[in-house]
Amino acid sequence: MAKRKREKSAALEFQTRVLEAYGRIRDEIVRTPLEYSPVLSRELGAQIYIKWECDQKTGSFKLRGALNKLRSLPADEKRRGVVSASTGNHGLALSYASKLEGVSLTLFLPDNAAREKIQKIEKYCLDLKFHGTSCEQTEIHARRIANETGRVFISPYNDYDIVHGQGTLGLEIFEDLPDVDDVLVPVGGGGLIAGIGGYLKSRKPSVRIWGVEPINSAFMKASLAAGRLVEIREKPTLADAVAGGMEPDAVTFPLCQGYVDGILTVSENSLKNALRRLYEVHARAVEGAGALPLAGLIKARRRFQGRKAVLIASGGNIAAELFSRLMQPHKKLSS
Repeated sequence: MAKRKREKSAALEFQTRVLEAYGRIRDEIVRTPLEYSPVLSRELGAQIYIKWECDQKTGSFKLRGALNKLRSLPADEKRRGVVSASTGNHGLALSYASKLEGVSLTLFLPDNAAREKIQKIEKYCLDLKFHGTSCEQTEIHARRIANETGRVFISPYNDYDIVHGQGTLGLEIFEDLPDVDDVLVPVGGGGLIAGIGGYLKSRKPSVRIWGVEPINSAFMKASLAAGRLVEIREKPTLADAVAGGMEPDAVTFPLCQGYVDGILTVSENSLKNALRRLYEVHARAVEGAGALPLAGLIKARRRFQGRKAVLIASGGNIAAELFSRLMQPHKKLSS
């Protein structure tokens, strides 16, 4: 009885935090469409809906968490400014949110960051610095600078305000499709799936939350199986937005242990086919991570027969040249 009360209290607390986050950010974000896909539903034997978060400002879900974090900071911390490190969607979203809020941001990127990403971030971030040749080196340096200068370091995922901001996606899904059965979510650091899972489980405990990872970087699957964070040997993946591990003290891991019903892993070929299929059916260009949910559903289609499943198309920031190459002739949809 006591355990059930604690679980109910935790669920209500999570729901409240997501509702508060939505109140902070709703006027500045795009309420992205949840679109039913007749073609994919017919092909796969489920009622499939796609949450097009690639339509979000800055091209990914990351703006939700970044803006909620900045608007949650005390006035004195805002005045001092913030520090972060990112080569992709988090850096772009935080740069945009910082400019919107008038908060100074020092953003660190690796020395070898792609020029295309740098150009996008430069539109919003005036204090862009470079350090190291890996994301890990860059983040360690950025945290040190934040500590030395008395500024807040903003993690892409290891922060409850970030998680609750990403959870607003779950709020929108529940409002648009309250009888949802399954939600498939790309998994990297766990902020997105923890936020969506925490909110939806608080409203409908029977909903199943599935993470999808590339086999080449299936960090969360290995860690959940072990019951602790583990190291894995990674390989390059088209879903570069979810590549990499988690910090030892990541708040997202215990949340994922509590809210995630299972992790699906997919090959690079399956991921490419899913990305192409989304373009063929819906004329949408998504990044590799954004195609993970469809790839996962195709692989495990029998688990979703006759159910209402939502796929999170998490972002659309993919280089035009890469997308063009991926659109070359390919095999038909297969498992």
